[in-house]
Amino acid sequence: MNELEMFFGAWERQAQGIAKLLKALPSDKYDFKPDPGGRSLGELGWHLAEGDAYMSFGVECGKFDFGMKPPNMERPRTIEALAPGFERVHQEAVARLRKLKPEDLDRQVVFFNGQPIPIRSVLWEMILAHGTHHTGQLSLMCRLSGGTTPGLYGPNREDMAAMRAAASRA
Repeated sequence: MNELEMFFGAWERQAQGIAKLLKALPSDKYDFKPDPGGRSLGELGWHLAEGDAYMSFGVECGKFDFGMKPPNMERPRTIEALAPGFERVHQEAVARLRKLKPEDLDRQVVFFNGQPIPIRSVLWEMILAHGTHHTGQLSLMCRLSGGTTPGLYGPNREDMAAMRAAASRA
């Protein structure tokens, strides 16, 4: 398996977890903000879609520009619409990046700050690591707003309690 296929595998696993988390958000807490200056639960949920869209669009266009906007980026206004919207945007982003070849990873594109950046860095850092960062934030916001965060990178506390209870009965 080449590096590009490794990225696509990791990205798909991440996207499945994000969709699972978006579906677990409390439906009546779209505007919940633990920090008045930060994003709401709904805004942060959609930011995960924006990351996939804007980064893949910049790679496809060969540059990042604040004036460029990928298609279909209208933010959903309900919790229930976040997961299907994310899944759609993610699939569009995958289709853009599936055009890459392994040798494209070293090619550079001009990032928002005007500096060249290798496509490899966009994929691993700006898409995958950035998505992981915001998934962690959204997981905490889910709990703070009264929701049950699903286990994404291992069991959550409810899953662990159930496993312990089952083990004690065995």
